[in-house]
Amino acid sequence: MPHWITRTGRALLMGLAWAAVWVPAGAVVGSLMVGEMEPEHIGGSLYAGFLCGSVFSAVAGLASGRRRLAEFSYVRAAVLGAAGGLLVGALPFVLGDQHGTDRPLWILPVIVMSVMSLASAVSAVVSVWVARNAPKEESHDAGAHVNG
Repeated sequence: MPHWITRTGRALLMGLAWAAVWVPAGAVVGSLMVGEMEPEHIGGSLYAGFLCGSVFSAVAGLASGRRRLAEFSYVRAAVLGAAGGLLVGALPFVLGDQHGTDRPLWILPVIVMSVMSLASAVSAVVSVWVARNAPKEESHDAGAHVNG
């Protein structure tokens, strides 16, 4: 199988894993802030988690060379996660329009990009921790278990 297909699949799986964690967190935080559950609390965190996880996986894959995720330092993972969160957090403001509000234009982008960077950095560190503590695969050599 071509290498790019494997990397794309891993990035998509990382995005799905992050989305699976971000959806409940977004639902809880959103309902605490607003007082009720709204669809944006699920959809927003779903898309944000998927995009941030996928971007982190892609950026980490490009920056790591041939190292595995378990070999990353926590600081490096946090920096790459924060960079991915910053990139994804800026996306709605680059593509969208926030005119018609009475607050200064810089407040919402700063808040969103800060929260996304922090959440992505924490998720990246947790991903490295999970990769380091995952059960190791055993070697299955043909002659390893032969009784002689």
